[in-house]
Amino acid sequence: MYPLRFDPIYQYRLWGGRRLSSLLSAPLPGDGPVGEAWVLSDRTDHQSLVANGPLKGQTLGQMMKQFPEQLMGKLSSRFSRFPLLLKFLDARSMLSVQVHPSDAHPELIPAGDTAKTEAWVVIDAEKEGRIYAGLKSGTTADTLRQSLDDGTIADHLVCIAPKVGDAIFIPAGTVHSLGNDVVVFEVQQNSDTTFRLYDWGHIDPKTRELRPLQVEQAFASIEFGASDGGMAAPRVETKKPVERERLFDCHAFLLWRLLGQDLFTVGATAEPRVLVCIEGTGQVSHKGIPYAVGRGDVWLLPAEVGQCAFQPSGEVILLEIAIP
Repeated sequence: MYPLRFDPIYQYRLWGGRRLSSLLSAPLPGDGPVGEAWVLSDRTDHQSLVANGPLKGQTLGQMMKQFPEQLMGKLSSRFSRFPLLLKFLDARSMLSVQVHPSDAHPELIPAGDTAKTEAWVVIDAEKEGRIYAGLKSGTTADTLRQSLDDGTIADHLVCIAPKVGDAIFIPAGTVHSLGNDVVVFEVQQNSDTTFRLYDWGHIDPKTRELRPLQVEQAFASIEFGASDGGMAAPRVETKKPVERERLFDCHAFLLWRLLGQDLFTVGATAEPRVLVCIEGTGQVSHKGIPYAVGRGDVWLLPAEVGQCAFQPSGEVILLEIAIP
């Protein structure tokens, strides 16, 4: 095993734009709206491919089957597929107002899938950008259902005017949306189950029709009442040689933001870590071999690799992700 780099899998979304071309090195396809780049995916229909070294061309799923202990270490007995799905989102216009089911509603989760808790780190945001994360206090099922009829659902959602660096936690069961020129990095459970509650009147240019909603499934998934979703407060764990902030710590993932310009350590013993470079460049080294890391790159450090040295080229901002 060695540090593994993966190329993005671009996804058409009618709400997307073209700004991921300035963040990721792989060229965008065609000239239409690209809303998502799946940068680490062990989904049957969208498998990430290793882009470097002797394992180039292998899928993440193949490696999970062939090298479970080397890849996952002490976590290998718990997961038959990689449990996280990582993305960059370019929301030029608003995503649907949507919700993902939690483990409390297994009847809403398709066979072979999981619940879907997720979180966002804001990479770019224009002045008109908006993130909706959760219901305002006092919002009931009746008032929310009425708002679908009169088009006032936004009045019942917690609204955030996002800034670069903001961290937003979206536990399963939380009503949410984002858009109006916002780019985020997303970490989530490996699930693709989404129920649309409201879609702002979007017409799909491919079908020339409104996109379907799943209102009843969405209402069945919503966790009404108090929630720990919304803006997360970073917790600084170290200052030197790198400033390490813990942004998210939940049952599905942990995520730190690392800011530094001097040599520092990444990775962990006997468990996998994922690195995402969101600003700057550098090199991650394993057994004396340097691997160039560029902005937008995603690297999986297999458990067998353990800790590695990271040498920035000037100032760098990395996200490091662990599986609890």
